[in-house]
Amino acid sequence: MTEPTLLERLARVSARIAAAGRNPDEVAIVAVTKGFGVEACREAIAAGLLILGENRVQEALPKMEVVQGAQWHLIGHLQTNKAKQAAGRFALIQSVDSLRLAEAIARHDPRQAVLVEVNIAREPQKSGVAPEQAHELIATVATLLDLQGLMGMGPSEGDPTPAFNELRLLHTLAEQRVGRRLPILSMGMSGDFEAALAAGSTMLRLGQALFGPRAT
Repeated sequence: MTEPTLLERLARVSARIAAAGRNPDEVAIVAVTKGFGVEACREAIAAGLLILGENRVQEALPKMEVVQGAQWHLIGHLQTNKAKQAAGRFALIQSVDSLRLAEAIARHDPRQAVLVEVNIAREPQKSGVAPEQAHELIATVATLLDLQGLMGMGPSEGDPTPAFNELRLLHTLAEQRVGRRLPILSMGMSGDFEAALAAGSTMLRLGQALFGPRAT
């Protein structure tokens, strides 16, 4: 049995978004290309997936040098000592989870667009500021960088809906606190994106749903 093509997988994803009651044209998809080579990146762009997501700066930068036509997002944890390499290179850094990191990015590019990552799963292996501490960090990041919204990952097991609903509420409260619209609520991955859409996600981060299992 032949593996489905990227275009076929994308069509299935679009159908699932529509079945979840959302307009596919109003939900941004970040094609997560970590672990995939340059050709996969180019194939994604050819399919109309113009936002590519990478977990590690050291994997992303060589791809960025040779792949044209994409908007690149850093979606993985960013170490403070790598802030200099990331600032100004990514259209969006989705994983700001501490004041120290925000300050490090701001030293190199205060115009950098970012999301604050919240550990809504409350799992120690996941990055993100604790939900209880998120409001203070969000307010401070908004004064240092170009804050565009929030990002979070659902739990490894169980129903992700409560976690996603918590992030949606934090997002609403964050808009009230900073006094302006924050357009991005990035939540939902290949295994749980319908629940994220139901909770109000505006941006999905999809790898396996588009590219199949990773070899690495």
